[in-house]
Amino acid sequence: MGVLSWGCFRRTPQTPRSLRGSPPPNGGETVCSRIAERITLPSPVGHALAALALDRLTRRGEGQRRTLVLLAAALAPDLDLLLRFVDGRNHHQAESHSVGCALLAGRLVFALARWRGWAGPAGLGLAACLGWLSHLGLDYLSLDTHPPIGLMALWPFSTAYFKSPWSLFLDIGRTLEWATVRHDAVAVAWEIVVLAPFLCLARRLRAPERR
Repeated sequence: MGVLSWGCFRRTPQTPRSLRGSPPPNGGETVCSRIAERITLPSPVGHALAALALDRLTRRGEGQRRTLVLLAAALAPDLDLLLRFVDGRNHHQAESHSVGCALLAGRLVFALARWRGWAGPAGLGLAACLGWLSHLGLDYLSLDTHPPIGLMALWPFSTAYFKSPWSLFLDIGRTLEWATVRHDAVAVAWEIVVLAPFLCLARRLRAPERR
């Protein structure tokens, strides 16, 4: 298994999926095991800002339900972190972070909308797909220090991991240590600096015309 760095096409060795998040064989703590406990990718703040901007740019008169669907889909891929409580292994950025899952999410929302009789089921399904893909886009452009590096972006067509050779966003730690909290505050602030202007621009471009 390897990671494909899009743009430079470099493959590097990766930790087997069966060993992700597993403790060191000797029961001790290593640098890699500490990183595995601390590091993930962009915060929900960044994903939410990107989703709201995308919703504003692509909305065609739909109501708030579409906004909620797109926002929920943009945050949903990181629910794979909860799978660690099931089998003790790290499943982050695997199948859930893929085009295949984005298409599946769109199909499920479309089916749910039709079953519930919501207006515009196709539009809601498309919103779910777009929101999921926006999550992939931000993660692809983010610093990743937790093997396997990158996203399994083309699953189920490929199990290769893809990663941008340039990082725009910082990583987010998952501990309450002061150094991690301080680092996360800087990372979230940077996400706001980068993404908030896009949301403001989207609102301005899509603002209703005044008569």
